[in-house]
Amino acid sequence: MAQLKKFFNNLNPQKTSNFKVAALCFIAAATFWVLNALNKDNYTTVVDFPIEIIFDDNEFMAVENLPNRIKLEINGNGWDLLRKYFKINESPFLIEINNPSTKDYFLTSEIRRGLSETLNPTSLVSILPDTVRFSIDKIVTRKIKIQADTTTNTLAKNFRLITPIEIDPAVINIKGPTSVLQKLDGVLNVDLQEVRISENYSKIITLELPDSLKKYLELEEESVHVRFELIQMLEGNKRLRLKLVNFPDNVSLVQQPGTIIMSYLIDERKLEDLKALEFEAILNYNNRNAQDSTINVQVLPKPTYLENIKFEPEVLKLRYD
Repeated sequence: MAQLKKFFNNLNPQKTSNFKVAALCFIAAATFWVLNALNKDNYTTVVDFPIEIIFDDNEFMAVENLPNRIKLEINGNGWDLLRKYFKINESPFLIEINNPSTKDYFLTSEIRRGLSETLNPTSLVSILPDTVRFSIDKIVTRKIKIQADTTTNTLAKNFRLITPIEIDPAVINIKGPTSVLQKLDGVLNVDLQEVRISENYSKIITLELPDSLKKYLELEEESVHVRFELIQMLEGNKRLRLKLVNFPDNVSLVQQPGTIIMSYLIDERKLEDLKALEFEAILNYNNRNAQDSTINVQVLPKPTYLENIKFEPEVLKLRYD
């Protein structure tokens, strides 16, 4: 670059003037050649020509982006090919599909005649793809079940449902293309919008579709009423008297615990019932594990309103004399 600059600086004014004239002549000649070439016929090139697939959008919906261009080989005047190559003032070629849900493609041979007329004055040599595929489904209305999403930590520790989760309405209508509806598998989960719930629940919740499906589906209902009732399970423990059952005379325990500690959870509504019960920790020899000479603690009675019953110790070792 420095040498070129030095070259121009060393030119005298006359030489500089001659150089400019030569450059202008070259540009003029090149322009004339290009213009002359563009005026000639019988050029062939490949272009991406715009297309638009049209259908009854009250009955059908595209579930994927539709193809909007098709590769064509065309022949014609240089100016015409240049306009088509650079997509100047192009209107898309309309392709009407009467029942697009019955098949997902059309043959390009079916549109060749119409394309040829549209391309005039250029000539259509060939359509490079023989098939154009699309994905358009019929729009239908289906019933869908509304279901509470309880996959997160919905309830607080030691709280339990005492009534089913009621949702009103439990079933709603949803409208959209068939393949998208199938992704829901007949169920729409509703987020309870709370975690670690510790009191009876009653709330109007706005229905939300998954983000990926929102543009395809339409819900008949905007919200549902969700309600349910809870109880708390209280933690407790008791010292139990140990009772041996069916033990032979020659069998005893390696360690004789004075008492067994039973821990549990109890329905808060059953505290009075619990006070009326007398519990025993039972070791039934007939339920022993003969392979390792151990026996597990059991409790009697065992009411249904107790949960998570545990013993300390839970397993005892047998000794044979």
